[in-house]
Amino acid sequence: MSSPLVKICGLSTPDTVAAAIRLGATHIGLVHYAPSPRHVTLTQARALRDQARGKVVVVLLLVNASPPETVAAMAAVLPDVVQFHGKESPEWLTAVKQHSPIEVWKAIGLKDADTLKRSARFVGSADRLLFDSPAQALPGGTGTRFDWSILKGHAHAIPWGLAGGLDLVNVATAIAETGAPLIDVSSGVESAPGVKDVDKMAAFLKAARP
Repeated sequence: MSSPLVKICGLSTPDTVAAAIRLGATHIGLVHYAPSPRHVTLTQARALRDQARGKVVVVLLLVNASPPETVAAMAAVLPDVVQFHGKESPEWLTAVKQHSPIEVWKAIGLKDADTLKRSARFVGSADRLLFDSPAQALPGGTGTRFDWSILKGHAHAIPWGLAGGLDLVNVATAIAETGAPLIDVSSGVESAPGVKDVDKMAAFLKAARP
């Protein structure tokens, strides 16, 4: 099995974006969601996107944004991918795809096998599903993992990735158990909520892509 793609989500400073690029991340995530400790304004997100342009895939994360907010955010930042991390429907994702060439991802809080089965409703509307821990006070970045065995043997109809509670200690096991083609880390490479630790980022990438 080839090494997975690695997305470091919740970056908010030029230094950590530069480190992610230098260390070999394939994707970076910019969170535009005010309640999150990783929130960046659209102006900040655009500056970080410009810094990373052509070096890594830039993912803009939105949560339950209204249609005007979504359009404005995508136009302001011009990301490679927009990731929806709320209660967005397949119909909403389809509408976004019809009006923009930007790749569309959808995060799914994976509670059980039935949730996994129901995720098939996003076939044709999402370019990738990101299986994460079920939402708590915030819809992501909580450092909580879910039961990876739910994914064992599943025939995925949509490209996918694994998130939720990944860190430098468990990421190799997560990859071995699930065969995830993409892994997404946020709080697992932080020294405090929203504060990325470059040493932890380096160790995570080394463990994920030995």
